[in-house]
Amino acid sequence: MTTPKHTRQSASYHELVRLFTDFRAFQEPPEEDGVHDYSPGTMREQLKRLPKYRARLEAIGTAGWSVPELADRDVVRAEMNGMQFDHEVLRPWERDPSFFSVVEASETDVPEREGPRMHGTLCLWTCTFPLGRQALAHVRAKLEAIPAILTHARCTIVATTKDLHFLAIGQKRHESRVLGSLARRMASMHPELVKPAHKAGAAVEQFIGWLERRHGSMPESRDGIGTDEFDWSMKHVHLVPWSWEQQKEIITRELERSWSLLALEEHRNRHLPKLNPPGTIGEWQVRVAKGRADFMSFIRSHDIFTVPDYMEFPGGVPQKLVPAKKRDIFTQVQYHNLLPFNCHMVHWLEKQREARTKRPIRGMSLLYNIWDSRAEGFATAFEETMMHAGMLDAEPRARELVYVLLAFRAARALGDLMMHSRHWSFNEAVDFASANTPRGWVLPRGETAVADLGLYLRQPGYGTSYVVGKTQFDQLMAECMMKRGSTFNLKRFFDGYFACGMIPASLIRKEMAG
Repeated sequence: MTTPKHTRQSASYHELVRLFTDFRAFQEPPEEDGVHDYSPGTMREQLKRLPKYRARLEAIGTAGWSVPELADRDVVRAEMNGMQFDHEVLRPWERDPSFFSVVEASETDVPEREGPRMHGTLCLWTCTFPLGRQALAHVRAKLEAIPAILTHARCTIVATTKDLHFLAIGQKRHESRVLGSLARRMASMHPELVKPAHKAGAAVEQFIGWLERRHGSMPESRDGIGTDEFDWSMKHVHLVPWSWEQQKEIITRELERSWSLLALEEHRNRHLPKLNPPGTIGEWQVRVAKGRADFMSFIRSHDIFTVPDYMEFPGGVPQKLVPAKKRDIFTQVQYHNLLPFNCHMVHWLEKQREARTKRPIRGMSLLYNIWDSRAEGFATAFEETMMHAGMLDAEPRARELVYVLLAFRAARALGDLMMHSRHWSFNEAVDFASANTPRGWVLPRGETAVADLGLYLRQPGYGTSYVVGKTQFDQLMAECMMKRGSTFNLKRFFDGYFACGMIPASLIRKEMAG
């Protein structure tokens, strides 16, 4: 096992950094009065200019480059491939009305918002209220641009993608609620924002009506991209080494494994008391605090990885319990025991670490969700890894939850594959995830299954990344263990892994395993 070194930089590497900066500026379309231009002519011109950036990349000499520098070159190439894929296959500004996301209330737990999204979204979670003068002007300008953005969207969305329209209707209803809540909140704090917020909300409501009319007149469709395009994206954008067929085999095996191991766990634990949800909000608050403390204590006391002083498990204090009939998979798991889910929320610790990264390319969140096999795959792997490391020894029935979660992620991943091969409709994929998750914990056509499979329809391979990325992590850890033998050290392994940053899992394997 080798801990990556990132101190030395070859002279020509600086050319790569300049190209990366230039390309990032190029990939953002022109903007006027807060509206980015996704019109057909502008998009054609952008794609036409992409080969110039590719030529610059291929002209950079790499003699004497370190493995991390070569990996950064692969990252830049992958982003260029991602732009090409967006233009030639996904075309979200034509096919996917959710692309025009005008407001977001909360921060995502991964490096960037999941799925295709336009430039210029108003991200309220970045704001500190009450707003300062500059922030107030920024929010007002964003709100005032929303009606024009949605007018522009009506001109660019031309595809008859029935399921993608259905998903966008749900998203826009959420955005309407966010804008309504903002208007009410600003009434006493920043009254000058109330009118722009109401106008923005009205524009969103009108857009919903437009989407509903289009959706109602569309024939049934299967909006997946096809297996050839899926394979191209995996190989050239996400740098995943396995095809659609190979991923189907891996994921099917994980689904089978999760169910069989769950059966063994349940048998082993059959004489132990069952895990029960909290009965009161006070009990739930105590459990949440204890779950966070127990997680961080285990990481520190068992030398899992280096925990800097700034790192802490985030989250507020819950104020209410979800009614039993409305509890979906993640609520069910957390209410029975928090530790397995907290392992997946290592996402938030990683965000704290990555926010302090100063590296010129890896210090920025990669575009096109290229990080998915690393972020989601590792978080999924971490659940089972920490279980085997002993985190759940005092709570043996919590081990059952690890396999429930894995089964859900494998079932979702198969839905991702089958939607994009066009074997299944969107609803068939949603129903499969519900039927193939143990204990009936995925509500049929519930919010979680619809949102998750909807994302995977919009972002091919995001659903598979949880399981395929987990497999890549398992593979890397095994290789490093075999290479080091008795000198293998878990903490050194994890610290080296994290030092590689949020790049595709295949590139981390090159850096750590050779």
